Amino acid sequence: MLEQPQLKDGNVDKVNWLSSTPFFAMHLAFLLPIWVGASWVAVLTCVFLYYARMFGITGGYHRYFSHASYKTSRAFQFFLAWLGCSSMQKGPLWWASLHRHHHAHSDQEEDIHSPLTRGFWWSHVGWIVCNRYNETKWSLVQNFTRYPELVWMNKYHSVPGFVLAGVVFVFGWFLEAFFPGLGTDRWQMLVWGWLISTVVLYHGTFTINSLAHVFGSRRYPTKDGSRNNFWLALITMGEGWHNNHHYLPSSARMGFRWYEIDLSLYVLTMLSWVGLVWDLKKPPQHIANPAAEPLARAS
Repeated sequence: MLEQPQLKDGNVDKVNWLSSTPFFAMHLAFLLPIWVGASWVAVLTCVFLYYARMFGITGGYHRYFSHASYKTSRAFQFFLAWLGCSSMQKGPLWWASLHRHHHAHSDQEEDIHSPLTRGFWWSHVGWIVCNRYNETKWSLVQNFTRYPELVWMNKYHSVPGFVLAGVVFVFGWFLEAFFPGLGTDRWQMLVWGWLISTVVLYHGTFTINSLAHVFGSRRYPTKDGSRNNFWLALITMGEGWHNNHHYLPSSARMGFRWYEIDLSLYVLTMLSWVGLVWDLKKPPQHIANPAAEPLARAS
C-alpha cells in the first residue's frame, strides 16, 4: 500500500487549495477568448497540441513508462518524458509509479482513483488536488531511477510545459508580425494553443479514471470494473479500450479488434518503421481473432 503522509490536520484527502490554485485558475482560460478572440490557426494549434501531448501521456507515460509495452532508445525515452511533462500532469516516474499501484489494486479500497469506491469527483480530480499522492513511489519504478535525466525531469516536471508556452507565444508573435492576414496574435495563440489545450487535455486524460470504469461494455471478466468505450477511445487515442487493457496490461495495442480505433498504436507503429521504437507487445492471435476468443462476454 502507498505510504500516506501525515499532516497536522490528519486529513490528507482535502483539496490543497494553495498548491492547486494554478490548476483551478487555468480553467478561467475559457473566458479569455472574449478578449483575445479566435482564429482557425489558434484553434487548429489547440487541437494539434492536445493530441500531440495526449500521445505523450498515452504512448509515453502509460504504455512505455508504466507498462514497458515496447522498447526504445535512451534519447527517445527522454523525448517521451519531455512530451508527457509538457501536458502539465506531473512527472513520468510519479505518473508511472501511481499507475502501477492502480493496476495492483484496481477498484479495491487501496486503488488511488477508483470511481467505484470513492465516486466521480475523487476519481476525476480529487485525488490529484489533495496531498495524499504527492510523492513518487520510487520502489515501483526502480527500472528508471538509474537515468538521472528522468529523475531530474520528474522533479522539475513543469519546465517542459512552460517552455512549450513560451514557444507557442513566440510563434504567435511571428504569425502576428509576418502573416497578419491570418488574424492571429501572440495572446490568442497562448490562450488557445496552450491554456485551453492544456485544460481540455487534463480532463480528456482524467476521463479514463472516472468514466472508463463505469460506462461501456465488458468483453473480459476482469477483477475490476474496467470497460471498453468507443468515445473515450477517440478522445484519448485508444485508452478507452480499457477493459482490453486491464485484461492484458502489457500490450502496446489496446484496440484488440481491427475496428477498435487506437491512434496511439498507429503512431507507435509508424515510429517502429523508422526504428525509434521496437518490440511492440501485442495480444496473441487467439485474442485478436474473435472466432477463437476463449472467454464469453461479461455484462
